[in-house]
Amino acid sequence: MDYIELGYFGLFLVCFLSATILPLASEAVVLAFLYYGFDPVFVLIIATISNTLGGTTNYLLGMIGKTKILQKYINNEKKWQRIEVRVNKYGAWLGLISWVPFIGDPLTIVLGFFRVRFVPVLLFMTLGKGLRYAFIIFLW
Repeated sequence: MDYIELGYFGLFLVCFLSATILPLASEAVVLAFLYYGFDPVFVLIIATISNTLGGTTNYLLGMIGKTKILQKYINNEKKWQRIEVRVNKYGAWLGLISWVPFIGDPLTIVLGFFRVRFVPVLLFMTLGKGLRYAFIIFLW
């Protein structure tokens, strides 16, 4: 599927899906949209909102998750305790790094699982993801 032909909806779709556990590179798609002359401000806004909505979906999935399922994927008790300590220590601030490849998507699930307050997570997640896209667009 050619996301460019779908216009801003294609950008929304890719950025949303890349914030879930699907291995998509939204940064490359953002650059492609800039290359094809799409408005950088609209690209920034749409990419940030859709990627944040994808992260929010992960957060909600974490909230409905069961302890045994999450512990199955984190099958080391010491690792589980380290995660719990970090989430308790940094809380919603971890939302700032939810854009980081490989750790950001599972991190949002963990934040939901531990019921970290949603509004601060949402604000920090939006800020982190928005700054990432702003940096990419600025470098363009």
